[in-house]
Amino acid sequence: MAGMTRLQDRVENLVSWFAASVLTAAAVIYAMKRDDDRRKAKVAFGSENPATEPLSLQEARARERGRGRKARTPVHIPWRGWKDIFVRTYHEVQNNRLLSLAAGVAFYSLVALFPAIAAGVSVYAFFSNAASIANHLSLAADIVPGASLDLLREEITRIASRSDGKLTFSFLVSFAIALWSANAGMKAIFDALNIIYDEKEKRGIVWLNLVSLFFTVCAIGGALIALSAVVVFPLVLAALGGSSLDAPLMIGILRWPVMFALVIVALAILYRYGPSRRAPKWRWISVGSVFAAVLWLVVSYLFSWYLANFANYSATYGALGAVVGLMMWMWLSTIVVLVGAEFNSEIEHQTAIDSTAGSERPLGARGAVVADTVGSAKAA
Repeated sequence: MAGMTRLQDRVENLVSWFAASVLTAAAVIYAMKRDDDRRKAKVAFGSENPATEPLSLQEARARERGRGRKARTPVHIPWRGWKDIFVRTYHEVQNNRLLSLAAGVAFYSLVALFPAIAAGVSVYAFFSNAASIANHLSLAADIVPGASLDLLREEITRIASRSDGKLTFSFLVSFAIALWSANAGMKAIFDALNIIYDEKEKRGIVWLNLVSLFFTVCAIGGALIALSAVVVFPLVLAALGGSSLDAPLMIGILRWPVMFALVIVALAILYRYGPSRRAPKWRWISVGSVFAAVLWLVVSYLFSWYLANFANYSATYGALGAVVGLMMWMWLSTIVVLVGAEFNSEIEHQTAIDSTAGSERPLGARGAVVADTVGSAKAA
């Protein structure tokens, strides 16, 4: 009898253990399925979005409707998606400590500015009187603070007085050193763009320096061409039958639209090839380029007006007032450039469609973080 009781107890224990095992397995399977749904939702609709954590795949899909996830151009993104972009841009500006990041880039750019001027003046001396560059800086009036513009004129005049326009070994060495020093500023901008686009520098040291040197040479060359246009334009106008007396008026009228167009083109090229990633299609960087160009012209004009009418850096900093004003202007300009890049990255982050150049690739194989993931939904 006792044996039967022990057998019955063992059977009951076995049944209880089996039932508990079945329930535990069912709970584990349910939890795994739930986690799988959440994982799919995060992959499809933005891994960094906390709001997607408690949602099922179906709920997440419903939440993402009307946000431009299938947009092939920025124009196809609805207003609900643009609200996501604006909110994410604001948060990313804070998360990336963009003001401090811009301060570092501005410092390197200021250090690189005068070697770049030296390289540009040295090249210009082969074709024209290098001292005439200082007279053409009036094109930058209302954009660069007046005292800083005077400082640049003095520096250009000083360098031009030492340049004889002859191709010598000492000239080549000086030019190479100046160009390499100016290159540091461009690499600082590339580094900042990598931070904004969440990229690591994947270019080798040789290729990185070649790309940054190419950008530096193009920047110097573009500035020289713009300044030379002041000399060439009256000659072209006279050849077309116009009066050379009309040239200053025409230059004054065309200065702003031409400058605006050049800034847009320069920013678009920088945004496309600066970060270490697969290049985006031009359409995905056009909005941020126009936005940054407009903002830069407005901010530069307002800052120059503020310094001319209210602030007196010379009274505070003495002889360094012009340098401080120039560095403040470069800092504000860098902030605008980086905000434009941040805006572009979040626009590209809004769509699940491949935004990179070349043949279309699936998510995760596009060679760019913002193209391989989808930004989180921030607006209701």
